[in-house]
Amino acid sequence: MTAELVFDPALIHKYDKAGPRYTSYPTAVQFHEGFGEIEYREHARSGNAAGRPLSLYFHLPFCDTVCFYCACNKIITKNRRHTVPYLDHLYREIELQAGLFDRNRPVTQLHWGGGTPTFISAAEMRELMRVTGEHFQLLDDGGGEYSIEVDPRETDGHTVALLRELGFNRLSLGVQDFDPAVQKAVNRLQSRDITLRVMEAARREGFKSISVDLIYGLPLQSVASFARTVEEIIAQNPDRVSVFNYAHLPDLFKTQRQIDANALPPPAVKLEILKTTIQQLTDAGYVYIGMDHFAKPDDELALAQQAGTLYRNFQGYSTHADCDLIGFGATSIGMVGDSYSQNLKGLEDYYARIDAGRLAVFRGVRLDADDRLRRAVITDLICHFKLQFAAVEQRFSIHFPDYFMVELAELADMQADELLALDQTGIRVLPPGRLLIRNICMVFDRYLREQRRQRFSKVI
Repeated sequence: MTAELVFDPALIHKYDKAGPRYTSYPTAVQFHEGFGEIEYREHARSGNAAGRPLSLYFHLPFCDTVCFYCACNKIITKNRRHTVPYLDHLYREIELQAGLFDRNRPVTQLHWGGGTPTFISAAEMRELMRVTGEHFQLLDDGGGEYSIEVDPRETDGHTVALLRELGFNRLSLGVQDFDPAVQKAVNRLQSRDITLRVMEAARREGFKSISVDLIYGLPLQSVASFARTVEEIIAQNPDRVSVFNYAHLPDLFKTQRQIDANALPPPAVKLEILKTTIQQLTDAGYVYIGMDHFAKPDDELALAQQAGTLYRNFQGYSTHADCDLIGFGATSIGMVGDSYSQNLKGLEDYYARIDAGRLAVFRGVRLDADDRLRRAVITDLICHFKLQFAAVEQRFSIHFPDYFMVELAELADMQADELLALDQTGIRVLPPGRLLIRNICMVFDRYLREQRRQRFSKVI
């Protein structure tokens, strides 16, 4: 399977619609409050019997300033003392969750996200990792994939050194755009020098992977201005680059109302920005992993894709498919056994539940046989751009053409447009279809068929 892409504006326009990003299937839209703490405990027990490794996600929601484009669950404050009660409850949640999982299950993946994880102090970082290690089996350096999202404005050389000391070996930097006018328009003033100093510190401290996040479609961006940002990023040689599409949804995310919609690049310009960015990255030797992700050919994501072991979860593409994912903190999402679950979103509700000695899980979904089957199909397509019917039939004891008769008929139009090749053995996504992989996956989404009102971003 090559990493070749074909950018076809006519096809992109034809398939220009909203749809899930498939960090899970079923998606969070299907989570419901009929799934709670009791059901979660049941799945945790079954996970112990299976003995899978663990993946831990910690949501640290605090930010010093608001970025107008942000759609994350966050708390904007300059008062660093607000972290104290949150972390106190997080430590107690760690203890509660640890009581459900066998201590001998290794933590092969760990991630701090937010918000801005580096908002908390050095002492608080040390304590959070200490408490985690007290209750879970953390691996020695290099034994696991331990990553953290950092805002270069909240990070310096000392912080990077501390993170490495604590066991983090992968670093993701939010950049978005180096253009000062764009930064001012979205309230994220972040100099190029600050960003590069953090990257240099990460290399000096021996981080295994450095990733950079960019966003296209922000106000005042042009093809030329964003190309300059991409050029500067390529010159720094990060291991991974993510190029996200800005989805302007001010009715859903109040902070986006502070963005001047008239300053957003028109659709044609936005597409040209994406096309130019793809060309720049591929010319520089980066491999297209899928969705918005690019990586060097020797990066773990690229190697996992070649080996057929790439996976996708709430943190994006991953090399660890066999883990139970435990979410910690307000609004965090977990995946334990054949279930997804989410913690309470409001701080006061989260605190009250933990104070009562209970897990913060308030909603989720238990996967049925059809969910597991469709999740496997969507995962193969979105991670590997191909699907072998025989492998699915053997794993799930079905006859693919019969089970997915409606879906295969719907793929005929995409086949005619040369997004994919479909025959009796399987599906192969062709270069023009790789940017539209979400559209292809959506054909297999049973809930999307039944849904009248959608709340998803555009696929491009």
